[in-house]
Amino acid sequence: MELWFSEKQTPNLSMSARIKETLYMGESNYQEIAVVDTYEFGRMLVLDGVFQTSLFDEYIYHEMIAHVPLFTHPDPKRVLVIGGGDGGSMREVIRHTSVELAEMVEIDGLVVDVCKKYLPEISAALLTDNPRVNLTIGDGIGHMARAENTYDVIIVDCSDPIGPGEGLFTYNFYKDVYKALKPDGLFVQQTESPFYHQQLLKRLNRDISSLFPITRTYLAHIPLYPGGTHSFTIGSKIYDPLAVDIVKIPSMNTRYYNLELHKNCFSLPNFVQNLLK
Repeated sequence: MELWFSEKQTPNLSMSARIKETLYMGESNYQEIAVVDTYEFGRMLVLDGVFQTSLFDEYIYHEMIAHVPLFTHPDPKRVLVIGGGDGGSMREVIRHTSVELAEMVEIDGLVVDVCKKYLPEISAALLTDNPRVNLTIGDGIGHMARAENTYDVIIVDCSDPIGPGEGLFTYNFYKDVYKALKPDGLFVQQTESPFYHQQLLKRLNRDISSLFPITRTYLAHIPLYPGGTHSFTIGSKIYDPLAVDIVKIPSMNTRYYNLELHKNCFSLPNFVQNLLK
């Protein structure tokens, strides 16, 4: 008998993956958590029935949400990751030698524990006692409300705008992010599919650009996510990711991100440009 796991991506569209076995199934105070081993994507994290990350393509998401902002800032020393319970963003952040302290605030400690056990390739940065890494299990929204003039770069590695991640997609949250950044700071957030979440992307771009003088949206191709194309949005006080001298970006042993892609990922299709006008 074949076993399949399906995600309802829109009211009219589902994506299904045939699975070898279910490695974990449980429920935290915030959401249902599953780890399944699939034929197509390998081991995969699923939250509230929504595909989050997989061994097959996780490197694309984590490299693009981390390296684009961290190479845009000329000297990021203190970095905050909000969410990111699988640990992949933190893994990429600490590859930057300029980073002296990388903080992570994740609301669901069970997600962290499950990923450390079943997805250690992604959670590598959380598996050792690294003095540069500081993990806090707590509320990222509350953390932002308290922080001021603290961070060079903030990475909002959140789940979809439902459940525990809903409050991370609001204007008031972005005001707190602005306050928590240093005078030359910047932040990035995953901003969903440019195909299936157009009104959300349009609203977020409006909210972020009302606060940050430089607002840029960029794309990456991620097979696991709806439509295969995913968007990220940067809000920056000073530094423009399009003005970065890519010659000065050191090479890394990355699987997706590279120097040319740093600028080219901001070249948006006309329908996305028109959406953001």
